[in-house]
Amino acid sequence: MTRLAAVDCGTNSIRLLVADVDPVAGVLTDLDRRLEIVRLGQGVDRTGRLAPESLARTLDALRVYARRAEELGVEAVRMVATSATRDARNRDEFVDGVVGILGVPPEVVTGEEEAALSFTGATRELLTGGSGGSGGSGGAAAPPYLVVDIGGGSTELVLGTDRAEAARSVDIGCVRMSERHFADDPPTPAQVAAVRADVTRAVDVAARTVPLAEAGSLVGLAGTVTTVAGIAHGHDRYDAERLHHARLSATQVRETTSRLLAMPREERAALPVMHPGRVDVIAAGSLVLDTIVERVGVDEVLVSEHDILDGICWTMLDDLVP
Repeated sequence: MTRLAAVDCGTNSIRLLVADVDPVAGVLTDLDRRLEIVRLGQGVDRTGRLAPESLARTLDALRVYARRAEELGVEAVRMVATSATRDARNRDEFVDGVVGILGVPPEVVTGEEEAALSFTGATRELLTGGSGGSGGSGGAAAPPYLVVDIGGGSTELVLGTDRAEAARSVDIGCVRMSERHFADDPPTPAQVAAVRADVTRAVDVAARTVPLAEAGSLVGLAGTVTTVAGIAHGHDRYDAERLHHARLSATQVRETTSRLLAMPREERAALPVMHPGRVDVIAAGSLVLDTIVERVGVDEVLVSEHDILDGICWTMLDDLVP
């Protein structure tokens, strides 16, 4: 058993996982898994720079994470930074801040590297039968797996069985789509149509690399997917164990998306599973998910609470243990 810490810093959130990883049993056991909405990528699509207030929020959250990892006695830590920091002209400020707090630089990964990490995190237990301590209500998922990871700035689509075989990252994250198209709240039909058109074009580009029609199961990752699942299933609070490996039908995705697109902000904020930092971007995120589900032509989504954080831990273990 090896104790590891993984940090994932995306466009909308920064997340921490501290876990004990058992390579023999194929089990990753959470000790601490947490999220802060810091909106690091706020405005990057428009300005090309990380805003000072966004950078300050992110580094403040990272200081808390660093203390927690030290308290739990982790053997190694790895931080991955994704879409927003790939795009920003002033990302050196971010890198210097991270090194000062963690002692190691963030790995600013490509979209394809991000996709491979997400795939590993989402599918490792499907292959090994390890539970990782989660409940959930699903059954076996049929390979090949199409893993769809909807982030703030980008969405990764990756297909494979025991490893990522084809991957593509496209710039259709929930924050980017909200900032680019949703000028009204709720959005107008024309604004909704603009997001659908953007997502459809992006998925068509991804399909040149990723053979979407070969997918046996679509595995959906990240807060957009889990939040949509919680709303669709009528949960009275956000419960990761209940959501992990829950099933979300294509009809449920469409109906929940329609509900969210029609709700004003105060109604979205009142939903019991809604994280406060996701209120402004969940409608666009659900629209991204719905458009992908329709374009791929699957009947359901297998919801996963295991994602890039778990993938970071598994790949760290692979590097540490020959």
